[in-house]
Amino acid sequence: MSIKISGAPCCWGVDNPQNPYLPPWERVLNEASQAGYKGIELGPYGYIPMNIERVQAELSKNDLTIMAGTIFDDLVTESNLENLLHQVDDICSLITKLPSTLQEKGQKFPTPYLVIIDWGHDERDYDAGHPEKAVRLSERDWDNMMAHIRALAVKAWDKYGVRSVIHPHAGGYIEFEDEIEKLLEDIPYEIAGLCLDTGHLYYSKMDPIKWLQKCANRLDYIHFKDIDLNVYKQVMEERIRFFDACGKGVMCPIGQGIIDYNSIHKLLKEIDYHGYITIEQERDPRNSDTSLPDVKQSVDYLKSVGY
Repeated sequence: MSIKISGAPCCWGVDNPQNPYLPPWERVLNEASQAGYKGIELGPYGYIPMNIERVQAELSKNDLTIMAGTIFDDLVTESNLENLLHQVDDICSLITKLPSTLQEKGQKFPTPYLVIIDWGHDERDYDAGHPEKAVRLSERDWDNMMAHIRALAVKAWDKYGVRSVIHPHAGGYIEFEDEIEKLLEDIPYEIAGLCLDTGHLYYSKMDPIKWLQKCANRLDYIHFKDIDLNVYKQVMEERIRFFDACGKGVMCPIGQGIIDYNSIHKLLKEIDYHGYITIEQERDPRNSDTSLPDVKQSVDYLKSVGY
């Protein structure tokens, strides 16, 4: 089993590029390097500038490669498709020109990936983590979303050679068990793979170990998070947006929460997973001064248990 650990800007609170409290992207790259990462994701569209020379210089300075770019947007609304396709061009034309990581032996598709996440619906954001309450899409809207995902993934692959991975995300319209099952039926593996996220699975009432095992043959990429059980129990009793729950500390350094990373390590050996795992700890960016020690703690913990 060859597994490499990488990072993402959300560990510094970077989820909404319009948030006025975001740390400078140069600082994020520098601290990612200090934490021991060799690779990092681009983060949400619009955070790291679409300037190849500037970004390349910062990556080289910090001995970092780019693992993935992310479309984090409304995948449902028909009128948004043109915007989404434009993002594919911008993101893929950037990430394919930046330093990339070597393909690990046994890794199904090389990095960088295009991570595709549905986001931007208040009615689902407030019911994140509540499968029994959350409204589901109509059949027509679901089919629209699937058609949009196929269009994005096909463009990324045919034009840029970039593999798309779909990320079920708390607060979006691909979150719960029934939605992931339907996604697997509607999007063939030759079109796009899966990026499962241990923290989002747990947050949304699913067992990460069960779902990593169940989706082993569709799994191209994995995100690791951990959850503070006490904070989780509190926010499940509140009407709260997902990132507001993260601002309260529902995500904690890996090894300090409820998710069993020893058992996940054993499972990844059993399913013969090779490739990359990205650590994430979503937070309020106003708390990004604690990002470096938290990220370092997560990296050190994973190494201590065999990753």
